[in-house]
Parts: sequence; structure tokens; C-alpha cells
Amino acid sequence: MDSVEERAARHAALGDVSRLRIVDLLTLGDLSPSEIRTALGMPGNLVAHHVKVLEAAGMVARSRSEADRRRSYIHLTDTALEGLTPGRVERASRVVFVCTANSARSQLAAALWSTRSSIPAASAGTHPAERIAPGAVATADRHALALPDGSPQTLSAVLTDSDFIVTVCDNAHEEIGVGGHLHWSIPDPVRVGTDDAFDTAYAELERRIADLAPRLSAR
Repeated sequence: MDSVEERAARHAALGDVSRLRIVDLLTLGDLSPSEIRTALGMPGNLVAHHVKVLEAAGMVARSRSEADRRRSYIHLTDTALEGLTPGRVERASRVVFVCTANSARSQLAAALWSTRSSIPAASAGTHPAERIAPGAVATADRHALALPDGSPQTLSAVLTDSDFIVTVCDNAHEEIGVGGHLHWSIPDPVRVGTDDAFDTAYAELERRIADLAPRLSAR
């Protein structure tokens, strides 16, 4: 089976409440069938059935007890939970984060990306401001994040044909259109101007970058 079919099979196996409870237990340690039966108050024949389904999906495996050879233990396989979060994998030689002014969100995003991935990052704006927003500088300082030196840059001066584009503001996304690879709809903290607004944007960028970085490999 290809990876999508394997993932679908694991999702199907977890679609039963009892099997999900068994997997929950096994994330903490290995259990014998009788221990699963006791923990869940489930008849032995049902435990055997559910374990067999999980085995068929490649999620659990058995090992023979070294003490009592008649006893076996059930454990999660190394790949049991892989791919259960939906998402595709992409390749990139460089990531370019784009917002309108290149003064806050895109600057923070590029700096955050550099803490999560070895793939180079840059930022640009469709209509760049004269300087990085003071609120973005203060936010970076609060979170011990190093912003790049220099003034905001225009997209045409930064972008190459091989770049992976992530727009982080709606205006830039709608101006670029299908030219961007990904879009993150993150409200502009400069409009509000408060520390809370900048910290909210920072936290959202950090969350999304943490999710994307492992799924973007070097080209």
C-alpha cells in the first residue's frame, strides 16, 4: 500500500472506541492481553479481536515473555502513529515569507524559520515600509529572537523562480494570487499596535512554522 492507504488503514483501525483506548494504554507501556482485558474491563475475545485489527494495520506487534514463554506482550510499532495528522510534504531551496510592508509578520516569520530549519529563509513585501516596525523589534527582543539587519525589501528584489513562497497577510496573498505556495491568514499587529497583538501574531507564526518545518525538505 502507498503511504496514504496506510494512513487511511490506521485511521480506520482507530475509528473504534475500544481500539483507541487500547492504543492510549500502549503509548505508556507494553501490556499483555490479560492486562488490557483487566484495564478496560473487556472480555478476552473482544481484546483478541481488537488487537488483531490493530496488528493488521501495522500499529501493534507482539513479543514473547522471557519469563513465561506462554505469555505475550503487545506494544506499539515504531510507525504506529506516523502520518495520522493530515498533511503533505513539500521541497524547497529557500522559503520567502511575504506580507505587504515587510515590517512585522514576514520579518518575524523568517527569523523564526531560521530557528527551526536549515533551509534558508528570506522575507519581502509587496509594498515595503521604510523600516521594520518598532513593535516587531520589541516582540523579537521579548522572545530573544534575532531579526535580520537591514530595511524591508520589495518582493521583486528578493524573489527567485525556485523560492517557496508563504504569504502571511491577506493583502499580499490576494495581490500575488496563485503565485504563492502557502497562505497563512494572520491579522496585522501593526494596525492594533499593542504588545498583545504582536505576541498573538508571533505565537501563531511560531505554531505554523513548527508544523511546516518538518514537512519541508531541502531541494
